[in-house]
Amino acid sequence: MPLVPHFSSLAPDYDVLLCDVWGVVHNGVTAFPHACDALMRARARGAAVILITNAPRQSTVVARQLEKMHVPREIYDAIVSSGDVTRAVIEARPGQSLFHLGPERDRSMFTGFNVAPLETADYVVCSGLDNDDVETPENYRARLETMLARKLFMVCANPDVVVERGDRLVYCAGSLADLYATMGGEVLYAGKPYRPIYDMALAKAQAAAGRKVAASRVLAIGDSVRTDLKGARTAGVDFLFVTSGIHAEELGGRERPDSNALSATFAAAGGRPKAVMRELTW
Repeated sequence: MPLVPHFSSLAPDYDVLLCDVWGVVHNGVTAFPHACDALMRARARGAAVILITNAPRQSTVVARQLEKMHVPREIYDAIVSSGDVTRAVIEARPGQSLFHLGPERDRSMFTGFNVAPLETADYVVCSGLDNDDVETPENYRARLETMLARKLFMVCANPDVVVERGDRLVYCAGSLADLYATMGGEVLYAGKPYRPIYDMALAKAQAAAGRKVAASRVLAIGDSVRTDLKGARTAGVDFLFVTSGIHAEELGGRERPDSNALSATFAAAGGRPKAVMRELTW
């Protein structure tokens, strides 16, 4: 599949863009100017842009983080995060206590809820690793075995397995959830590629557009085959794959992805995107 050099050739075909954030708009450290410019230009042409992210924090927190990375507010109409979906899941379990498995920075998501120790909690919400700079999922096996012995249900607030942070990859909550599932634990994944986050995003897109938008006029954009490509297929919308994100090394590098590696990646995923770009550029 040939690389599309400019997003401007695709933009007229779509009224709604569901754009991934980490790996497309920024790399966890700094914003990508070309991507921000492309989304701003798409909005200027009348498209509704919804940022859809597996960040295990509420969209209001994500917005503040984007501002700190100098992502212009003008590039999007709304944000939907897996943290938003996670809070909805917690709200649907009144009277139950939860154990938070994840870093302190995600604690704001649990304001107003009953957070308890692992030994007494009714279920677990996993937002990530305590220290993703140095830890791997194997560091958590003993804790997961304790959870399994108590038959605790896990809500995974970020289905990503890894994300880029600058020039390296770090583990996310999805890696712990996947390990727990292989051990026999019950897991609910709150974000992409599962349907609830897309339903929420499409509702916000139609509110921004002021009308119902046909699925054929919606394009999802992302850098992950596991979450973004599969999620677009789940939602029944087209998908633009950005190669310079988390799959860059396995595809032959950030500058010139290998076509054979691309074909093999899509074959393994059981589906192909509508188009492929190295990075989101107008």
